[in-house]
Amino acid sequence: MLEMATKLTREPGKVVESDVGRLRRVGFSDRDILDIVEVTAYYAYVNRIADGLGVRVEDWIPEDS
Repeated sequence: MLEMATKLTREPGKVVESDVGRLRRVGFSDRDILDIVEVTAYYAYVNRIADGLGVRVEDWIPEDS
């Protein structure tokens, strides 16, 4: 699951059907896989919106987070 999320985040164009098959083989359902992809994509989307608008990190959040 984490390998898929990382690959989708760092190299989305390289995600292929066999990546999905690998998740199925270790027990993830199609619904689980959809959730993994949607959550990963949502975080990427939200971060890009925030970056694009110049949203600053809250003062209470450490810089190295």
